[in-house]
Amino acid sequence: MRVLVTGGTGYIGSTAVEILTSRGFEISILDDCSTGHADSAPASARFIQGSLLNLADIADALTSCDAVMHFAGKSLVGESVEKPDLYHSVNVDGTRNLLDEMRKQSVTKIVFSSSAATYGEPQQVPILETAATLPTNPYGATKLAIDHMITAEAQEHAIAAASLRYFNVAGALKCDRGWLAERHNPETHLIPNVLRSKIDNPVKIFGTDWPTPDGTCIRDYVHVIDLIEAHINALDSLNRPGHEIYNLGSGSGYSVREVVAAASAAAGREIPSVDSPRRAGDPAVLIADISKAKAALNWSPTRDINTMVLDTLLSFGQ
Repeated sequence: MRVLVTGGTGYIGSTAVEILTSRGFEISILDDCSTGHADSAPASARFIQGSLLNLADIADALTSCDAVMHFAGKSLVGESVEKPDLYHSVNVDGTRNLLDEMRKQSVTKIVFSSSAATYGEPQQVPILETAATLPTNPYGATKLAIDHMITAEAQEHAIAAASLRYFNVAGALKCDRGWLAERHNPETHLIPNVLRSKIDNPVKIFGTDWPTPDGTCIRDYVHVIDLIEAHINALDSLNRPGHEIYNLGSGSGYSVREVVAAASAAAGREIPSVDSPRRAGDPAVLIADISKAKAALNWSPTRDINTMVLDTLLSFGQ
């Protein structure tokens, strides 16, 4: 089977390419490398450096493909607030182009890397797939729009699709070419920023009086390898038309202090941090209910926060 991985030179996409390749899949990659890195594409993959906004690029990339794993898109919440039109163009219009070309080439299977940002501020945690979808930023709104678009495509054109919604991805994958890890600029994710915390620039802990066991916010994290294994299981499940949505995560979440403690243990030193006031709008707990993915995809995360932190730290030395 040949799989087109859109966004296949980014952090998550490149990990997908590596694991898929190791399991015998043939791979095509479509990525404009605006945030990805061309040097992460293996020589065995067919790599098209192009855009979802260019129909010819999509047509070329889909040639001889049997399925799509769709990771490409803009993904920074803050940037989406500043540039909502850009996010709609790249994420929504780009996916519309992809789905249209899939139909032309009779490619009927797609796994979409969605987001738990589609839920917004949930009324109940853990969050079920049936929870209300009320995104609080343009990024989440574009992911939800794509989910709706895929649902319509499944109903009208009989594609088989799965959307995977998750919060925070962490960790890294070591392969023959080195570590595939986070290389964001700017880096907005907590774990790499905690590991880079210094005495003169300590990581801030926003709020220490939340209604949680240690007073700090609890968030959901999933190791990037576990995440891709869920994507592959979802691909394997696409045996009939329809669109299923699955939540992914740790199942229980980790507090900010737990993340800092794991980083201190991995680094062998005390990670400097400073207690700061709460940020407006921060929920105390955000975790996903992953029981549907466990039951339907036979998937459970196997790598905990200590592995996520240690792999990230080891990748710094590559």
